[in-house]
Amino acid sequence: MLLNGSIAVAAIALFFYFAARSRALSVVNGEVYSLHSRPNYHGLYALLVSALGGMAVLLVVGTVWGQLIEQGLVTDVYEANPDLSPIEVELVLSDAHAIAEGGLASKTDPLREEIAATFKTQSALHRTGTLVLTVGLALLLGAWSYRSVAAGWRARNKSEAIIERLMLAMAVIAVLTTVGIVMSLIFETLNFFDNIEWRVDKYLFGTNWSPLSGVQAGKLDPDKVGAVPLFAGTLLITIIAILVAAPIGLFAAIYLSEFAGPRVRAWTKPMLEILAGIPTVVYGFFAAITLAPFLRNSGEAIGLSIASESALAAGIVMGIMIIPFISSLSDDVINSVPQSLRDGSYGLGATKAETIRQVVLPAALPGIVSAVLLGISRAVGETMIVVMAAGQGANLTANPLEAVTTVTVQIVMLITGDTEASTAAGPAFTLGFTLFCVTLLMNIVAQRIVRRYRELYD
Repeated sequence: MLLNGSIAVAAIALFFYFAARSRALSVVNGEVYSLHSRPNYHGLYALLVSALGGMAVLLVVGTVWGQLIEQGLVTDVYEANPDLSPIEVELVLSDAHAIAEGGLASKTDPLREEIAATFKTQSALHRTGTLVLTVGLALLLGAWSYRSVAAGWRARNKSEAIIERLMLAMAVIAVLTTVGIVMSLIFETLNFFDNIEWRVDKYLFGTNWSPLSGVQAGKLDPDKVGAVPLFAGTLLITIIAILVAAPIGLFAAIYLSEFAGPRVRAWTKPMLEILAGIPTVVYGFFAAITLAPFLRNSGEAIGLSIASESALAAGIVMGIMIIPFISSLSDDVINSVPQSLRDGSYGLGATKAETIRQVVLPAALPGIVSAVLLGISRAVGETMIVVMAAGQGANLTANPLEAVTTVTVQIVMLITGDTEASTAAGPAFTLGFTLFCVTLLMNIVAQRIVRRYRELYD
């Protein structure tokens, strides 16, 4: 329905674009200078009015009508069998939808068949009615904008006003989405702390993480929500990743910007940036299937015990993944350092190495710091690599050769388990809110560092 309605609205909008454009030319007999706005603006106004009106009806009416249908079906199920639990009602509706759409249902009975028939009838009416209303309003608004075309019609002003309001709406949607995400994190975090009797100290400083092992009546055991092992594992893997990525990425950027010739740079920089396009699941497979066994076998050869899911393997692969972020951004900021600074250094007798160390790198430091912190943020929030290569047990250790778990691993385990979602959501959202706060703090620190050194070299 949404696709068909969108196609219909787009076709109507394009039709009125050309119709209004032609009418603008005809009302002045081709004398364009007699129009307040150029013909294209008349067509643009008709296109915007018909398209926005039609899409608004399609989204609003389609969504509201669909919700009303679902609520009506829930009421029908309860009237037929008042003893059903909410989960059983959802199962009946799911089976009814499958029957109506010709799919496979987990169970077939008269109630499901009756609900399926009702759903099929109302869905057909929903699709037809929404499409008729959408097309009708798009045609009505298009015809109105077509009849509004005149020599003095300020189509340009009105079109630009519509576009301005549309961009404002997009900005508001982006802000509200961010606010909604943050508020959902805060709300679930508050519920989590309420379930552990506001023992925030147990969460922040406890060392025993097993939040779902003793769940009774929806309550969590405050003594089993200690997230220190998760924070320590995340920090350990992130440090290893940065120790791998920062030197390699920075030195590669220095070489590409200061030493490499045009031909070498032409193929080296794209090769480095290809790493950024590799899916993280591929990095995870590489860490779990190739690097982890290699490190384990190498450790056994020299008498070291290295776990198959060691922090070292996950950290190395994560470092490889974020090399292009640091390298590319650092290369850009080093290239943006004015050549006059280099020439002045050479004029004072400094060598190329001294110029890079004492002039170029300090001048590019704000951008380099931003690149490194972006890499750290990327490493802290990475999921697939640590899910596939890191351990799942909350092990508090500073030994990179042992198995550790991370915050993102535990979030995945909590959400994808078979525990009731309302119980698992609390710990998962709280861990997500903690990551959000850590990332926000790093961004604030980065901004302060960047501002300090930018003022020094501006």
